[in-house]
Amino acid sequence: MGSENPIGADNQQGRLESYLSGFADGEGSFSVGVTRRLDLKNGFQLVPEFRVSQNGERATVLSTFQSVLGCGSIRQNDLSRSSDRTLVYVVRRRRHLMERVIPFFHRNPLLSEKQRTFELFAIIVESMQAGAHLNRSGFDRLVRLAFQMNGDGRYRKWKLDEIVGIQNPQRLYAEPHQ
Repeated sequence: MGSENPIGADNQQGRLESYLSGFADGEGSFSVGVTRRLDLKNGFQLVPEFRVSQNGERATVLSTFQSVLGCGSIRQNDLSRSSDRTLVYVVRRRRHLMERVIPFFHRNPLLSEKQRTFELFAIIVESMQAGAHLNRSGFDRLVRLAFQMNGDGRYRKWKLDEIVGIQNPQRLYAEPHQ
């Protein structure tokens, strides 16, 4: 006999996972940062990250994410602003993204447009796990995908053409565009 539950969560764990997925849909983000690293072949490093933020007095949900996913850390969001009381749950370790975060959101898809961002995020992390970022063409492909996420790169420190296709990154200035 089928479930009467409209979201398909037939047990408490399933309901909890659905709740956390919905919470991440509103208060979470999947991002792939691009940082300057002149010691690397491509001159830049891709840094994938899953994060969820919440005010400190309601941070129990962050601990729940950490417990359910079995990874990540909880810390103050912005140490430079004393008025910021937001805490953030962060997962950056690629192995944890691959083995825990991505499978969790495949089981519990997001309902908003953020699902597309997650799909790009998963492609990037899985491609990095396979080593695609270690050669120039693979790196450029992943950067282009990262720039399709979260506002098409408009909030990024570096412009796409400052990162993609650069043959000798050590010759670049160490500072981004102004």
